[in-house]
Amino acid sequence: MDLHGAIEDFDRPGTAEHLALVGQQRQEVLTQFPLEAWQELPLRRYALGLGSDGDEVPYCKLMEFGTPNLGRLGGGSASKHIIFRHNSGEWRLAPALHGLDTDTAWERLRGEFVTAFDAAARSDFAALDELEILRSGQSLVTKTLSTYFPQHFLPISSVSHLRSFIELFGGTPEPNAAAWRANRQLRELVNLEPELRDWNPHEVMLLLYQAFDPRPTKRTVWKIAPGNNARYWGDCRTGEFICVEWDEVGDLSQYTSDTELKHALDQHWPETTSGNKAKARNLLAFRDLEPGDRIVANRGMSQILAIGTVTGGYRFDETRTASKHVVPVDWDTHYAQELPQPQRGWRPTFAKVPEKLFQSILERGIENLAETVAHLSVPVPEDVAPVLAALDRKSQVILHGPPGTGKTRLALNVALATSGRTALIDAPDRSRALADMLAAGRVCLVTFHPSYGYEDFVEGYKPDHLSTDPGLQLALSDGLFHELCTAAAKDPDRPFLLIIDEINRGDLPRIFGELITLLEPDKRGIPVRLPISKREFAVPPNVRIIGTMNTADRSVSHLDAAIRRRFAFLHIGPDPELLSSSIGPLDLAAFLEALNTRITACLDADHQIGHAYLLRGDEPVATEEELAAAFYHDIVPLIEDYSLGRTELLRRILGRLVDADTGRPAQIAVHDLATSLAAEFTTGSGELDD
Repeated sequence: MDLHGAIEDFDRPGTAEHLALVGQQRQEVLTQFPLEAWQELPLRRYALGLGSDGDEVPYCKLMEFGTPNLGRLGGGSASKHIIFRHNSGEWRLAPALHGLDTDTAWERLRGEFVTAFDAAARSDFAALDELEILRSGQSLVTKTLSTYFPQHFLPISSVSHLRSFIELFGGTPEPNAAAWRANRQLRELVNLEPELRDWNPHEVMLLLYQAFDPRPTKRTVWKIAPGNNARYWGDCRTGEFICVEWDEVGDLSQYTSDTELKHALDQHWPETTSGNKAKARNLLAFRDLEPGDRIVANRGMSQILAIGTVTGGYRFDETRTASKHVVPVDWDTHYAQELPQPQRGWRPTFAKVPEKLFQSILERGIENLAETVAHLSVPVPEDVAPVLAALDRKSQVILHGPPGTGKTRLALNVALATSGRTALIDAPDRSRALADMLAAGRVCLVTFHPSYGYEDFVEGYKPDHLSTDPGLQLALSDGLFHELCTAAAKDPDRPFLLIIDEINRGDLPRIFGELITLLEPDKRGIPVRLPISKREFAVPPNVRIIGTMNTADRSVSHLDAAIRRRFAFLHIGPDPELLSSSIGPLDLAAFLEALNTRITACLDADHQIGHAYLLRGDEPVATEEELAAAFYHDIVPLIEDYSLGRTELLRRILGRLVDADTGRPAQIAVHDLATSLAAEFTTGSGELDD
């Protein structure tokens, strides 16, 4: 839909309830925090982490949690508020305020707020860009400006969203512009549209997100158990929210990383330290759920209670006696059902729901969901989207990371997406789809190796097997990349993709030769004369390249500098969440995370073990026999190779699983291996049990 079509179809009368709430919430801000009061506003009335004095809610708490209709602040930690008090009692200051005591820091921050208000009141918007401290909290500042000065600013504070909307209106986003500057640019573009000149800025915001939402349409679906045996489900259903425990760590918005939250979890649950990193990561994923995200509420491993849609942001509800971490959700109990098979990966409170499983839940919940399922199958998966974005930006990308992290699989999924086969990425007949795609010729797959050369890739003279002349006859032969570029030039409206597996195993300067210059986006289509054939050759703009490399073999830093400059690099690391399953007492995700923690400490992160070693197809290993095969045939040989015969290093990684006499990994009976691995790596790991 184009902009004018969206404007024509937009239901302005239907926004009345939203606009009424906007008016109420804005009035609450103006009443509690009038502009003239900011000059003397005390820190206790501003900062998160201080609680409330009676009915007086701090400004930052009101803006983040009490005024959702005035615009969202984007989740994440409280660092976006520039100053806040951590639940440890420590004051956290933005980098622009480091080195100052709290009172001085607040005086300077408050002074910049007052200066910003004065500048906005006299429409001196350029003056805002000189306020360096406010740049540390651009989303809060922009929401503040749109609340106090709705005639000048739209209720949109995300820089990436603003840039997307600017392009929608035909503008060019300013590089590195602050959120408020991008907001002003968008506001001016909106004012140029005659159809929108009399619209309330919140109507404009609703129109843009309704018709042109820049957020990924394909997002992770989570299942969340509402307490042990779903004991909080009654409250969650009637109150329209989902809640989780671990209240002892306090407001999750105060944590800026999973490492910081893990330390807090370790203090309260020291017996579960090996599993607290995964717990921290999942709690932050819960905190950062966004409106529109889908949630499956479950009891145990087989019962679906409802499917919900997130309607607002996370809050720490101190009025509740337990499970104070809350996210608002609109529940639909039509999807309540018993799954035909227990989901072994659903033992934790949080777990990702695979797309195929989510679709089957939808299909069983309501018979006539053809339109919904079709819609869900079209969007690009969340791991594919950043690769496509990198290709669009730079035309070539290298996926790098430890072995077994699914880099080649991801590259092929990107190829399916670029070939219009996104719906087949998770389909049972994916292998057939890949074969058909490669046979069609717009996607080529090659593996580099030490003897691969320029003549294989671009052009060269090779033995002519069709010649009838006696003796060795040579003929000019086009290489793989030359053939792909020739085909792409004849079909400029469709993308062509080259996937280079193990790209770092080849001599890249020799293989690419002079063509390395032509890979740059602004050099595409420029012809050069090839040194062997003297023919002119160009790399068409519709050619993309994806390389994969194992950092355990060779780090990114060892690549030729000219190659590094011309490729985007995306790190693909182990994903323990894909192993949400267990074999006997062994939690596979906790095992992989604990093993990789040791490998990182003893070697480095490049030598971690990928999750793919513990997968069979798309599912975690399910039997003791499969676990033993994966451990002894795949994982142990890798670790031995990394250890380079150093017995002490092997012992530091595998611990008691190394035979004291031989210095080699002990051969443990198949039926005892899961117990031994659990004892060594995950005992007391403290899962997020239902």
